[in-house]
Amino acid sequence: MKYFKLPDLGEGLTEAEIVEWHIQPGDKVTEDQTLLTVETAKALIELPSPQAGKVTHLFGQPGDLLHIGEPLLEFEAGEDQSQSVVGEIPVAHSDSRQQPFIVGAAQTNTESNSIRVTPAVRALANRLQVDIHAVKASGHQGQITPADIERAAQLAEQHGPALPLKGTRRHMATRMQQAHAEVVPVTLTEQVSIAHWPEDADITLKLIQAIAHACAQVPEMNSWFDGQLLTWRQHTQLDLGIAVDTEQGLFVPVLRDVTARSGQDLRQGLDRLRKDVAARSIPPQEMQGATFTLSNFGMLGGLFATPIVIPPQIGILAVGRKFAYPVPSDAGIRLAAHLPFSLTFDHRALTGAEAARFLAAVTTHLQK
Repeated sequence: MKYFKLPDLGEGLTEAEIVEWHIQPGDKVTEDQTLLTVETAKALIELPSPQAGKVTHLFGQPGDLLHIGEPLLEFEAGEDQSQSVVGEIPVAHSDSRQQPFIVGAAQTNTESNSIRVTPAVRALANRLQVDIHAVKASGHQGQITPADIERAAQLAEQHGPALPLKGTRRHMATRMQQAHAEVVPVTLTEQVSIAHWPEDADITLKLIQAIAHACAQVPEMNSWFDGQLLTWRQHTQLDLGIAVDTEQGLFVPVLRDVTARSGQDLRQGLDRLRKDVAARSIPPQEMQGATFTLSNFGMLGGLFATPIVIPPQIGILAVGRKFAYPVPSDAGIRLAAHLPFSLTFDHRALTGAEAARFLAAVTTHLQK
């Protein structure tokens, strides 16, 4: 038998969730025929067959999370497939029945994704209806113990099952954890009057153009920083990540070469990115390589924030909702529309003065 395993999806992705099978056991498929759709942290991806043949078994159901190198389906062996081996599954020897073995990400290089469990403990988990992938191991070298299974069963009975994060939310959790561990964040806040703007002003476009102006004034902000090597890479081109909220979670597609594009071109590009994100058809490469990020969370609510810098970037600008603020006038005090800003920067790479000059450049540009 020959097995088609989850291939390397690129862009540093290590796992994918099965969304839909397009074939069933017993089907005969042709080379490049779509076998299934999987969801990664970045997009929906259709996986084609690496060969022609008859499908004899499917590994996993919609909703299952698989790691690179784990089997997806089994092909019936045949002489014409002798050059199409796509992986083999090792068979345990009889004397290994009580030895710990690894499931999950056994064939990836991410040790933290591996699960160590003996057959006896696995049987206990099945009897108590406990998902071993949602169990926190306390045994030696990360091995799941009977006490871990019993504790998980008790928690499930009292509070309901623990549901593992998948897809976009799982990716967001790991990225936030990485940011918390690596970045030394400092946040500056400011607010600017936009009372002179017309009612139909394209706020997002104005923000994008203001960031481009500020990066030209303080080019250090448009950089990547490597905290391990203590090196930084300053970019001449501004590739702006635009945070987009969806029902599946937060996506950050990248608007390329912002400084060199006209306002109309930027608006069309932004609309296209948002449309592709909503349809989950955006290519993974369109979610990579941002040099700075804009989060316009004010469209949902809130004034100020402490946005999170995602390395290797060193800055993110978050914009809150428009609000009325009292200002002096010839007639006394009047209310004027203001926008609040929150700029978080990585203080390992940028000084407070540089960040303050960047924020001042943004607000000055918006007041024109």
